[in-house]
Amino acid sequence: MHRLIAHTSLTLLEPRFAAIRAEEGVTQVRSDGALAEVAGGGLDADPAHIEGDREDHTDAPFVTIDPEGSTDLDQAVLIEADGSGWRVRYAIADVAAHVLPGGPLDRESWVRVETVYCPDIRVALHPPVMSEGFASLLPGQRTKAVVWDMRVAASGELVEVDVRRAWVRSVRKYSYEELAVRPPSEASAMLAHLAAFGSARREALAKAGAVTLPKPSQEVERHGEALTLEFRAGTPIEDDNAQVSLLTGSAAARIMVEAGVGILRTMPPATDDAVARLRLQASAIGVAWNAEESYAQMLTTLDTKSPHAAAFLTAAVSLFRGAAWEPFDVEGDLPLPDPLTHGALGAPYAHVTAPLRRLVDRYGTEVCLAHADGRPVPAWVRDALPRLGATMSGGVRRGNKVDRACLDAVEAAVLAPHVGEMFEGVGLDSDTVQLASPAVIARCHGEIVVGRRQHVRLVSADPDKGARFEVAS
Repeated sequence: MHRLIAHTSLTLLEPRFAAIRAEEGVTQVRSDGALAEVAGGGLDADPAHIEGDREDHTDAPFVTIDPEGSTDLDQAVLIEADGSGWRVRYAIADVAAHVLPGGPLDRESWVRVETVYCPDIRVALHPPVMSEGFASLLPGQRTKAVVWDMRVAASGELVEVDVRRAWVRSVRKYSYEELAVRPPSEASAMLAHLAAFGSARREALAKAGAVTLPKPSQEVERHGEALTLEFRAGTPIEDDNAQVSLLTGSAAARIMVEAGVGILRTMPPATDDAVARLRLQASAIGVAWNAEESYAQMLTTLDTKSPHAAAFLTAAVSLFRGAAWEPFDVEGDLPLPDPLTHGALGAPYAHVTAPLRRLVDRYGTEVCLAHADGRPVPAWVRDALPRLGATMSGGVRRGNKVDRACLDAVEAAVLAPHVGEMFEGVGLDSDTVQLASPAVIARCHGEIVVGRRQHVRLVSADPDKGARFEVAS
């Protein structure tokens, strides 16, 4: 079946990307006040709204692990053996120490909500001089951070947690690609600890009923002035590193619930009806799912590279709906969320590990710092909580719309020279197919057989309108 080189010109699509951002109100333009505020940032002294002491952890050999080329470095990790378990220290950029509550930068961050990633540019939550400069955990730089100090048993269970403000100095910046393909010898001990820790945490989460959606992501990769489409599965080192972030989010949620104030990332558990419906879909698609197996157990045997799996995992999204950020303040008449748990993780969870790129993390972190230090949560945090959940949801919806529209434009541009040609696709649902090459997920008319390979013809492809296929007769 027809295969083509899945690339297109960045220059061709830049006007379309700019139009998509304009439609959604996503701009790189910063207010004069915000730019003036960051121009005076990066000072050693903490501003008046920052409470508590700042310890010196610059002798701790933290390292960062991020995608190739990243410079907005939120997290640095240090993991060591601790008896039969591990001591995990996680340094997170101390964004609150650089943003004045109610100031121009704060007001702008409430409008932006999160960093928006496009194929041509990254529209950062905070000005790059801050998020990629003095507030980023760049190697060799003395940086303000919030350090989570966690002790984890061999079983993967969190035993003890503390959180403090500190100065840190990362000693090395690693990329996922480097550690997956050509890890340097000095990283061997860290990688061994991280792999064992990650395995223990996955087992602990599975016992708690946590589930994942191991679906390869559709991504646009930039190579100079060329854009390519790829389906990319995460590497083991990415998942091990993600377990540190998940552990920290669980620890933060535990502290917030104990404090009676904070904001949780929640998701309703899958209903019995939703699971029963998914079982019927699995049978129709051709995915084996024994009656005695849970969804999490079935995933351990699923061949995620098969065409049946692609369709099944698309259908399984129905189990992971209703996620929200839910603020609570028991003393302030905002009740605890019900249920408290994140349905996919089987436990309470909070976002605190990406404050350079996500608004909510700055506030959740301050709750945890205050409670760990035995002092009241600052008024500027409590006052913001009631509107924070809705603000996050709106900003993330906007970012998702930009991401999907940019993907649609790249897909159409890649396919445009091939209108009328035949491709092989897998039916994902009643009106969507996934091509094997290029990495395209597009609308399709005709009688689609979900989970089956079918020949489809490209009917139209326009970067402004997307691509459309029809099932070949």
